[in-house]
Amino acid sequence: MTELGAVFAKLLEVLDRFQIPYLVGGSVASGSYGLPRQTNDIDIVADFAKANLREFFHFLKEDFYVDGETAMEAIRQGRPFNAIHLKGAFKFDFFPASAGGFSQSELRRRRYTVSAMPGLTNIEFAISSPEDTILAKMVWFRKGGETSDRQWHDILGVLRVQMASLDQDYLSHWAKQLNVTDLLHKALKDNGESS
Repeated sequence: MTELGAVFAKLLEVLDRFQIPYLVGGSVASGSYGLPRQTNDIDIVADFAKANLREFFHFLKEDFYVDGETAMEAIRQGRPFNAIHLKGAFKFDFFPASAGGFSQSELRRRRYTVSAMPGLTNIEFAISSPEDTILAKMVWFRKGGETSDRQWHDILGVLRVQMASLDQDYLSHWAKQLNVTDLLHKALKDNGESS
């Protein structure tokens, strides 16, 4: 197991220990479903609602740089925070799940996978569904001013590989809720599909 893999496995053990529902999204998810690419961090959507946050962050501090007070305030405000491994400098970005809406839908539809991705080989973890991966990437693409070629490449990669098995009704419903229907239509067109 690589150093990144060992650190990631340990972080997953901490999430399980504190019974924090989570899923891995971002480029790890899109690379699992579409076209893999190198990533500098791992994105984790987590529901901290029932967790003992003080104990969780105290436990994390053994191996990670994380400012517990700042992170708890970020969770209260629904903002992301990160934890950086002290020795390997691996970065994990946490996105607190809201009480309802899209993030809860993502968590309900998560899947468990045994990764074949370089650096994370043979580690089992919860991952975002292909549809939710596409939708989340579209939201970030829009928030970033629709300029990230990497985000768009990730979206098209998942569509290209998973098109035949995607839940089109779910994609359309949440694209409307998240105000990315135009991006979904554009991605389908760019991928050679009718919208």
